[in-house]
Amino acid sequence: MSGHGNSVDRTPEWDALKERYLQSVDERPPSVGNGLHHFAILSSDVETTIKFYQETLEFPLVEIFENRDYEGSTHFFFDIGHDNYLAYFDFPGLELGEYNEVLGGLHHIAIAVELATFDRLVGKLRESGIDAQIVNDSSAYFLGPDGERLELLTFPLNDMYGTIVK
Repeated sequence: MSGHGNSVDRTPEWDALKERYLQSVDERPPSVGNGLHHFAILSSDVETTIKFYQETLEFPLVEIFENRDYEGSTHFFFDIGHDNYLAYFDFPGLELGEYNEVLGGLHHIAIAVELATFDRLVGKLRESGIDAQIVNDSSAYFLGPDGERLELLTFPLNDMYGTIVK
């Protein structure tokens, strides 16, 4: 763990949490959720956000309309596959600050892609001047137009870095 977080071995803590809360697939009740409908993030510029997600990352814009909660605000959605959507809002007239990571806030959004797609999209990011940090040849971390942290990864949806979860 050198260089990251506390240098304390937390394995006993994690083992205790698993023992206390993690149920086997045979014991665990099914989720009451039907899946992620959309994940919403703030945008400072609608067109810049559309170009980034639709042109660079190849996630098609599927809907755009006025936000029902804030007059004059744009609510727009990108298809990120598997009937999941990444949504954005702009809030004209509000003085919103730059992205900051805070407790309870967004750390990053990880989106699964095929290996060939991963390589193509990382190339497009780099051609656009966007720095993509590659980890283990399977994840690319980079920033979106408003500093939101994003990850493209080549693991299937139920594969948590080599451990299959169901």
